[in-house]
Parts: sequence; C-alpha cells; structure tokens
Amino acid sequence: MGEDLRRQPWVQSLRDLIAALPGLVTDRLELLALELHRAGRGIVRIMALVLLAAILGVTAWLALCGGIALALVALDVAWPLAMLAVLLFNLLLAWAALARIRRLVAALGLPATRRHLVFGAGTEAGAGDHVPAQPLTTVEGRA
Repeated sequence: MGEDLRRQPWVQSLRDLIAALPGLVTDRLELLALELHRAGRGIVRIMALVLLAAILGVTAWLALCGGIALALVALDVAWPLAMLAVLLFNLLLAWAALARIRRLVAALGLPATRRHLVFGAGTEAGAGDHVPAQPLTTVEGRA
C-alpha cells in the first residue's frame, strides 16, 4: 500500500511543495529586508525635509512678525509698543495652541475604551458619563 501512495500525483505535488517552501520563505525574507532598507532611507529623507520645512517656516514667521512691527512703526507707533504688540500676539497664539494640546492629550488615554473594558463599569460612579457616539470617518472626513 505504501507503494500505491507514492505513485499518487497529489503526494508528489505535496513533496514538491514542501521542497519549495524554504526557497519561497527565503525570497520573501530577502524582499522584506530590501524594502525595510529602502523604507529606512526614505524615513531619513522625510525627516530631513521636515526639518528643512520647519526651519523655513520659522524664518517666514519671524519675517512676518518683523514686517508687522515695521508696519506699526511706520504708522507712528513707538517701536517698543510695536514689539510688545507682536510679543502679545505670539503669546496669545502660543496659549491657544497649548490649550488645544491639553484637550487633545485627554484623548490619548483612550477613556471610552477603558470604560468599556473595565468589568462592572456600569455600576461604578463614573458609569453615568456618556460619550456621544461619533461616526467613523475616513481620511477625507466623510462617514
């Protein structure tokens, strides 16, 4: 009976498949290594471009603030007062950005998921907190 099994075409196909597996795995691993290397080089380039964009953005912001100060001085505002106005404007924008960051940080702890994963959450004091359901959105912002 062992001789009959060896003559079956599916047995030979299975043996061929098993023999080819190491080559298939090796090829896939080599492709993965090459793509990871390429992705690493791409990340380095992206980081360099982000740094360049940040430097250029800061330079543009400084030029804008200097231009506003010069425009105020041209309107006969004393230069210390013009500089104070630009400083206050920058501080106001920084405060608004920090306030927004504080609101966003609260969501990093995944509060709704934690409430739903805790056993007996329906009986605890915090169970009355209702998180309104929001539809999942795509990258474009459409539901």
